[in-house]
Amino acid sequence: MSSPPATAQQTSRATVQTAHASRYLQQLCKHWSHKFETEFDSAHGRIVLPLGEARLSAQPQGLVIDLTADDPANLTTFQQVVVSHLERFAFRETLHFHWE
Repeated sequence: MSSPPATAQQTSRATVQTAHASRYLQQLCKHWSHKFETEFDSAHGRIVLPLGEARLSAQPQGLVIDLTADDPANLTTFQQVVVSHLERFAFRETLHFHWE
């Protein structure tokens, strides 16, 4: 009996320049803590969603977002979900996301 094939995860990173990185990190984690597994403090956050895992880090240059999609086909959707939520929290400023 053979094992099912392993699915390849895909990762993506964005650094978003903002003076409010810690605030947005905490807002996003608190927002999703009602539905998903989250852990966070003022500098780091982790959220486990059906699309994959998001790790956030508040840095002096801004918010660093690392996404790991369980299915590579869902990575773009995962990025869009995170971006749309952060843009709602950051309605007073325009955030620029450059995914790598």
